[in-house]
Amino acid sequence: MKNTVAGLLAASTALIAGTAAAQCRLALALGFDISRSVNAADYEIQRRGLIAALQDQTIRNAFLAPPEPVALMIFEWGGQDLQMTLQDWHLIETEGDLDTVISLLTVHRRPQGYEATAVGAALRFAADRFEDAPDCGARTLDLSGDGRNNSGPPPEAVYADTNFGETIVNALAIGGHEADIADYFASEVIRGPGAFVITAKSHRDFPRAIREKLERELTTSLIGEATPPLAPPRFGRGPFPVTRPAAITCIGLAADMTLCQQVTCP
Repeated sequence: MKNTVAGLLAASTALIAGTAAAQCRLALALGFDISRSVNAADYEIQRRGLIAALQDQTIRNAFLAPPEPVALMIFEWGGQDLQMTLQDWHLIETEGDLDTVISLLTVHRRPQGYEATAVGAALRFAADRFEDAPDCGARTLDLSGDGRNNSGPPPEAVYADTNFGETIVNALAIGGHEADIADYFASEVIRGPGAFVITAKSHRDFPRAIREKLERELTTSLIGEATPPLAPPRFGRGPFPVTRPAAITCIGLAADMTLCQQVTCP
């Protein structure tokens, strides 16, 4: 009897320790396109748009909502051999943690060289980085891009030979370069229950889109999906939810670029 009780206590202790190890509700990886179609002004809009989103109080509140924090990782991607981690996995437990990420983004500058668009390679890189992610309750990859895969294996091939486990892949499709880019990301890139595409009309619309996307991903990790899964367990072949942009208005940021914000249509 004593041995049985001791065994149960040991098992309970192990279970509690395993539960305690999962100290984050979401591991969120953000991947940003820096292929040759992204010019210098577009790149700055992306970088400053992400900074603005992380400074937004609604987004900060969503990151810091109880009961558990979010683990954040940020990387840039271009051609087959261009994937670079900007911010390695970092638990966001305080506003100071977000400020640390913002400080890193503020001083970061684009790497030299212009590459093709290797969406598949970006997906594979992210899958590898999730191997080092903290033990979180959910995993989401947030991949933004303005073009179809034109270098290396396509997303379908990567999904076929790479273990993504239960990772959800969402997308931010940036218009202005290729026709029907949102449909491409919806059919070929996103995966998992409730996966979705947010559309930016152009890079100038990116700040609005990334803020909307982060808010949706962070709040979904709190309340769960209210609708049945729309995406298959491996890869595309729609129909999938695609969020089109509302009317936008642009405000001056610098002499050679603008940022845009969403406005309510009458």
